Amino acid sequence: MDSICVFCGSSDSVHADYLAGARTMGRLLAQRGIRLIFGGGKTGLMGAVADGALEAGGEVIGVIIPSMNTGPLAHAKLTSMEVTPTMHARKARMHELAQGFIALPGGYGTFDELFETITWSQTGAHEKPIGLLNLRNYYAPLLTAIDHAVAEGFVFREHRESLFCESDPEKLLDAMENYQHPHEAVKRWMREG
Repeated sequence: MDSICVFCGSSDSVHADYLAGARTMGRLLAQRGIRLIFGGGKTGLMGAVADGALEAGGEVIGVIIPSMNTGPLAHAKLTSMEVTPTMHARKARMHELAQGFIALPGGYGTFDELFETITWSQTGAHEKPIGLLNLRNYYAPLLTAIDHAVAEGFVFREHRESLFCESDPEKLLDAMENYQHPHEAVKRWMREG
């Protein structure tokens, strides 16, 4: 993987461990020569992951919409910043640029981006790895809900197993590097086999 899109929160009102974990993730991406694609913000985990990558000499591409491309919100020190007209275009561009996806803790926007990415994988629209960096066990309740969906027959086990989750960023990237797309599950889901 040469590039990873990171979805994460932009709130500054979060535990310091989240910010430190995001900075570590950014630094690790840069050290591995992986380009960071993200939402272009300078606040919260968004700013921290970008700063971590930049401090380690990494390439960082922001993708932002005009209403967020302002002094208080937009990161001014990126390798490059792309401005798209809408949120839909923004997500599509991030997907186009990335060879994998990682969700750090975040709110509604992060959940939206994460689940759209998972859904596209489930239907075969892409074959890129998806991971959760489970800082402070943030994603435990969400994984419980997903496991319940598997138990109730709404999600195939193969699709659940292809969502990587680790609290250690090194382990997460290692797992994602070895990703094998569940082609047979996609065929079953799409009623092709």
